[in-house]
Amino acid sequence: MLTEQERSFLDAMAKAPIPTDVKGLRAAMDTFAPMMNSNLPEIGAFHEAVELRPGLTADVSVPKGNGPHPIVVYLHGGGWIGGSPKTHRKLGMQFAEAGYLTINVDYRLAPEHPFPAGLDDCVHAVKWTGENAKRWNGDASRLAVGGDSAGGNLTAATVTSLAAEKYAGPAKPKAALLIYGVFDFPAVIKREKDTAAFDGMVRAYAGAGYPAILEDPRVSPLRAVKPGALPPSFIICGAADTLLPETHSMAEALKRADIRHEVAIFDEMPHGFLQMDVLSGCKQGLGKMFDFLRRTI
Repeated sequence: MLTEQERSFLDAMAKAPIPTDVKGLRAAMDTFAPMMNSNLPEIGAFHEAVELRPGLTADVSVPKGNGPHPIVVYLHGGGWIGGSPKTHRKLGMQFAEAGYLTINVDYRLAPEHPFPAGLDDCVHAVKWTGENAKRWNGDASRLAVGGDSAGGNLTAATVTSLAAEKYAGPAKPKAALLIYGVFDFPAVIKREKDTAAFDGMVRAYAGAGYPAILEDPRVSPLRAVKPGALPPSFIICGAADTLLPETHSMAEALKRADIRHEVAIFDEMPHGFLQMDVLSGCKQGLGKMFDFLRRTI
């Protein structure tokens, strides 16, 4: 049962206009970033904008203690056209507070850098982590990849891409965190009624390949799900999120492929709720996710 404060917050969110352009979305995320990143947790150390290769950086959140620390490579949300490690700083630090060396990747954004630029950055970040995590006493043999919204899409695309290339390096993912993601673009486009905002994101990310590229399993990673394509996966979504059908579709695909997975659906929670600590589902959702990681990696 939601509190009055929670209901007031959700009512205000529902009335807020949704930007349909790149500049508007980026401005909106920057506006809300201070709220989403208030009361940062205490962690061992924080390193901003660590270079992974020219043009690609990540924020590194280090847990307290000596380790060796299990690792989360985190891919932020923002519709493929916005967001950054800064907008998701608190979330990255909460992983570190829970004991995970967290690599919060600043992958390239569309429309300046359409597919496959962002995905290439994410794949590179996982491999880089395997080779460099010891700098912060990270254990690359215990690595998860996770992300929210667009980052959930990129997480599924990253782990299936690594599986497709038969990657056997030190950072082979042992778990995936699929947080209210888009996993099948054509299905979402067909299902959505008010598509102005989503359509703009899709066209920006797909670039010159639109619409044919939407069928590519690296873009719509639900199509890449087969036995062995993903590690054990945690899928989480709010019941009030329009992307809830994507969560169910991914869960069904993982079941068909006999891939271990857990699904967490939170009543009345909206898109992005894991960054909204005013909502009870935020703490509960993080708790379930961290419990999955403890049991998996």
